[in-house]
Order: sequence, then C-alpha cells, then structure tokens
Amino acid sequence: MSDPNLVDFYGRIARLEKARAKGFAFEAAGTLGRSFYIQKPRKRRSFIFPLIFVAISVFGLKGTIYHFVGQASYQDRVASLQAGEGFDRLGGWLMQADPVTLLVADQISKLKARFE
Repeated sequence: MSDPNLVDFYGRIARLEKARAKGFAFEAAGTLGRSFYIQKPRKRRSFIFPLIFVAISVFGLKGTIYHFVGQASYQDRVASLQAGEGFDRLGGWLMQADPVTLLVADQISKLKARFE
C-alpha cells in the first residue's frame, strides 16, 4: 500500500518543478525577487509636450514683459537688439512683438483691470 501523504508530496513536487520550468520563482515575502532585477523597457517619451510647454512659457514671458515695460520701450529695446551683432540679432528677432505676444499682453491688461 502506498502512503497517501507520499502521493500528495510527489504531486506537490511535480507541480513545483513544472512551475519552475515555466520560470516562476518562489520568494519569501519581503525579499527582492527575479522581477526586481529584470529591467523593463523604458517608455519612449514624447517630445511634443515639453515643446508645447516651452512655447507657452516663452510667449507668456514675452507677453508679460511687453505688458509691464510698455509698447514704446519694448520696441526700442528690440530695435537695439536687432541693431547689434551676432546673438543680439537673434534675440531681437525672437523678442519682436508677434500676435501671440500682443494677445497675452492684452489678456494681462484685462485681468489687471478686473482686479483693480
């Protein structure tokens, strides 16, 4: 006669060997298992959202400067940058008042008038 506990034991051993062959690990609670050491592929970050954030920040900054400095002073400063050499010309070209900058400055004026 066979011992029922022995049959149960060999059944459990077979199940564990089968699971081990599939790559399962048997870890104690609170320990670092195999999955900790296997690096998952990193998600590729999109460059469009940081680009949009930078564009919004630049136009917001330009509009704020335009509002607080004033139109005449802003245009004089941009003209002096455009008359310069090297990177000053680039700065003058980037800082010239475009429709988005004027829109932001106008919105700031409206908000400022609303809270005064």
